[in-house]
Amino acid sequence: MTKTIRKTGLSSEQVLSSRARYGENILTPAKRRPLWTRFMDKFKDPLIAILIVAGIASLGIAFYEYFGLDEPWSAFAEPLGILIAILLSTVLSFIFEVKADKEFSILNQVNDDEQVIVIRDGRHQKIRKRDVVVGDLVAIQTGDEIPADGTLCNAVMLRMDESTLTGEPSCMKSTDPEAFSKEDTYPTDQVLRGTKVLDGHGEYEVTAVGDKTEYGHVYQNAQIDNGVRTPLNEQLDRLGHLISVASYVLAFLIIVGRVLEYFITYSGPVDWTYAISYFLQSIMIAVTIIVVAVPEGLPMAVTLSLAYSMRRMLKTNNLVRKMHACETMGAATVICTDKTGTLTQNRMSVREMHLIGDDIPEERLFENIALNSTAIVEKNESSQSGYEVIGNPTEGAMLLWLEQSKIVDYRALRENWEKQEEVPFTTEKKYMATVAANPENGKRYLYLKGAPEIIYKYCKPVSDEEALKEKLRSYQEKAMRVLGFAYKELKEDEHPIANGELTADDLEFIALSAISDPVREDVPAAVKECLDAGIKVKIITGDNALTAREIGRQIGIWTDEDTEANELTGPEVAAMSDDELTARIEPVKIIARARPTDKERI
Repeated sequence: MTKTIRKTGLSSEQVLSSRARYGENILTPAKRRPLWTRFMDKFKDPLIAILIVAGIASLGIAFYEYFGLDEPWSAFAEPLGILIAILLSTVLSFIFEVKADKEFSILNQVNDDEQVIVIRDGRHQKIRKRDVVVGDLVAIQTGDEIPADGTLCNAVMLRMDESTLTGEPSCMKSTDPEAFSKEDTYPTDQVLRGTKVLDGHGEYEVTAVGDKTEYGHVYQNAQIDNGVRTPLNEQLDRLGHLISVASYVLAFLIIVGRVLEYFITYSGPVDWTYAISYFLQSIMIAVTIIVVAVPEGLPMAVTLSLAYSMRRMLKTNNLVRKMHACETMGAATVICTDKTGTLTQNRMSVREMHLIGDDIPEERLFENIALNSTAIVEKNESSQSGYEVIGNPTEGAMLLWLEQSKIVDYRALRENWEKQEEVPFTTEKKYMATVAANPENGKRYLYLKGAPEIIYKYCKPVSDEEALKEKLRSYQEKAMRVLGFAYKELKEDEHPIANGELTADDLEFIALSAISDPVREDVPAAVKECLDAGIKVKIITGDNALTAREIGRQIGIWTDEDTEANELTGPEVAAMSDDELTARIEPVKIIARARPTDKERI
């Protein structure tokens, strides 16, 4: 549905007026504290505080030994060593964190300079994200990041990733009031800065920029130090407290013991000069015990270790703002990972196309792939395949198969055929349906693609169902992503889609497509390193359990001894209470869409 909108967008004068009134589309960075205060914060570490106290006490002892007992300059070696340990620990940490802050600032600046498409003065033009103003008409398409908050003017099969704000990785957006959902966190016709377009395209009018956006509010709140401490912080706090208490108690007992010894040993008249000297010696011994009890090298060792971790993470393109955050990864005991794009390369390609039967009209399959899709394939010489997929990688693999095999020009089909109705793909439905009309003869067709076990429920039985089951299983056991394709020639008055749902049930099942997505080369070694460290790895995927098992076998978490007791399906998890899931989850290695024995399977 499309609203009546101002197609010309803002004029140059209106842009200047809007910017003067509402400001630039940039996030105001948090007020920077002076460097000297940030440096002084490093001395709040409990072990550093103990070292400072020990250093002062050690310096006092050194002065006493040097001036009172005529000891050589070596008496100052202990306080000098403590001073070096303090400076190394604080200065190194300070330098690395200041450098990380500068890197974050550069990243934010680069993000503000990214190009977006707006309509101004009646024409489309590219501008920097920071130059977007309230009232701008912004054009968005698959893969774009929303530059500012706004209200949709039109939307075509628009699906957004709002995980940066709500945690929801996929939600539909529409301008049709009938499609509005009261359960959504944000209105169905609203798009928000920082979210991404997964599928579809549209235009929206900007209503808020910069700090006034929802993302801006989150950004500002994220700058507030909530006082959350890492496990290492807490452990060092406990260690510092333990050292302090133990050393002070021991020092007190030494002083009390030596005083008692003096009064027990010397029963005659009190020699106050000797008594005072004896008591001072006792205090010096107690102070020495306190100094010796402090592990001077521990803060320095911890800082050097975290600094080294920070550098290693930076080399793998992981930027850490706070040095102590490096150790939180070491506190992980379980890693739950997605499959596609995480364990695999997300470089999908069609390995095999299996037609069902000998009399299948291939043109129906080609039309299904071309018309029943939202992805785009463009030539890109810098890409390994020579093409770039914009949109869904699975759909892109199918279009790439058409493009590279020169079977049919999918662009011509899209331009000439008339799309009349659509059911966009969702993770719940597991299918996408399109009704399109042939421009040459006016015939209308329903095209359906998606998970084979779902597609087959809408189709007539095939002649050799067992062979189809075996072919599907063989693909899944090779970790292939499998799509099923079906079609139906419609009558003039036939409408197979109602209220966004497919109502037809007598389609022709025409093909299976096996799509491969190789495992990343570095994943098996990384998984082995995790397992050797005692970290459990679990796969959570929308693919079939057979596919997930094979990927698990390739990366080293699924063994021949594992059974169905080591996997769960989405419906099983949804039916469990928290307590039931807690009791079952320990041996589970895979959580997948469905088991191969699921009743919905072909």
